[in-house]
Amino acid sequence: MVAPKGSSRGTTVDDFMPHPVSTKEFNETWSYQFVFDNGTRAFVNYAVLYVPGSGTKIGCDMTLWNFKGKTYTVGRQYPPERLKSDKATATLNIKNEYLMEKKPGKGHHVLFSADKDGKFLLDLTFDSAEPGKTLGNGVWNVGSAKMGQYVHIPYGRVSGKIAYNEDTLQVKGYAYMDQIWQTAQATDMATRSINISTNARNPLFAGRISMTSDGKTLGYAIYNGPEGNRVVTPKSIKDGDVNYTGKGFPKGNLNIEWNDDTPTLQFAANKTYQKASILDKIDGWFAKKAFKATAGEVFFYRGRSDGSHGKKIDWCITGAKE
Repeated sequence: MVAPKGSSRGTTVDDFMPHPVSTKEFNETWSYQFVFDNGTRAFVNYAVLYVPGSGTKIGCDMTLWNFKGKTYTVGRQYPPERLKSDKATATLNIKNEYLMEKKPGKGHHVLFSADKDGKFLLDLTFDSAEPGKTLGNGVWNVGSAKMGQYVHIPYGRVSGKIAYNEDTLQVKGYAYMDQIWQTAQATDMATRSINISTNARNPLFAGRISMTSDGKTLGYAIYNGPEGNRVVTPKSIKDGDVNYTGKGFPKGNLNIEWNDDTPTLQFAANKTYQKASILDKIDGWFAKKAFKATAGEVFFYRGRSDGSHGKKIDWCITGAKE
């Protein structure tokens, strides 16, 4: 595994735009986590993904968690030509029903509207945002494969509305947004991925760390502490007192030590409030079977815990089921 060369820098519109589909199994995902003041959460993913037997597709999925006490999930799939990108306006548009408008930051607008097993709507704008950063060119090399990572919004405040069927909620809250592209299936590059965000702008930990099959780490987080906002990389990860290899989901407290004087981050990762599957975003019985047989089924374990930095950590741990 070879990390990016160069120092940290701010993320750009070039980073945000879709990257060239350079391999058959190329995939790219723009991910948002919204945590609203009323206790509802929304998880939104826009993705370019390879579906075995079907080829490259555009996937759009959203989960509304604790929406008036219930959880609703929808996934849609479209041909790749439905994704239109405009660098001049920093806009990604899918059928005018799914939008990411303006460079991620203050004023960034996210729209998700779908009618499948219910009518879903998310229409939110960032009222403020901490600056995004990446490391060097943002590209890790894992064997012959590559992974690009960009934490565009480590923390921001949002407002707007969400809806399911005829129920509409005006909401405010905080959000995290990042982007990943890979030239191979995610499960071929990493056994586990840990995504973290914090419910305050300072002190803050926000980012995504992945683990290879031989226990190496790739990825980074942004730490905003007394000396300001900086990129940090993991030195070691432990599940309790044992080195965490990513072979399974954690059993207790995760302890992440960093490659500088950044304080160790500890939080409990053994209690989830939602378990979801990547197959939720795959349309069709045959496509689901083919994807599961070829790439394996990937699960998202989501939770919230007290972090050792005195704030809440909202986390998502992704990987194949044990």
